[in-house]
Amino acid sequence: MTDRPRTLLLLRHAKSDYPQGVADHERPLAPRGEREAALAGDWLRAHAPKVDAVLCSTATRTRETLARTRIDAPVNYDDRLYDAMPGAVIEEINSVESLFGSDVETLLVIGHEPTMSSVALGLATADGSNTTAAERISTKFPTSAIAVLRTGEPWDQLALGGAALVGFHVPR
Repeated sequence: MTDRPRTLLLLRHAKSDYPQGVADHERPLAPRGEREAALAGDWLRAHAPKVDAVLCSTATRTRETLARTRIDAPVNYDDRLYDAMPGAVIEEINSVESLFGSDVETLLVIGHEPTMSSVALGLATADGSNTTAAERISTKFPTSAIAVLRTGEPWDQLALGGAALVGFHVPR
């Protein structure tokens, strides 16, 4: 553990549309998603005022979610985060220092379900985590929802059970 706490924000993309003939990767946000992504951004700025870096899936709906949040931070768009297994997301989180440098204290990851809930619950320690938040996540991780985890581990050493789940917010 280090003496510098880190915050991990896991954001599921906002509500997407389903236009006919559009491949899943290219689906845009629905009007409701545009509104809720902006609300997610408002919540993030109020509760995590300084996001240092963003890992974002390359899907259109995740890119549009990030744009609507108006979070201003360096971004790495990553194909591995689209249709990812939880282990692949954790591997990408482990590479944060090589991607962005060692000054990342707050990291935002924008991805998809069922992966975001699996990562949140997998990283959460049994002791020290908010059990109400964990129960809500295990029931449903809706579009635009944000799981907040804290860890003392360096990003490259974060592993299962290595963070405390401290909150879960669904902007509506």
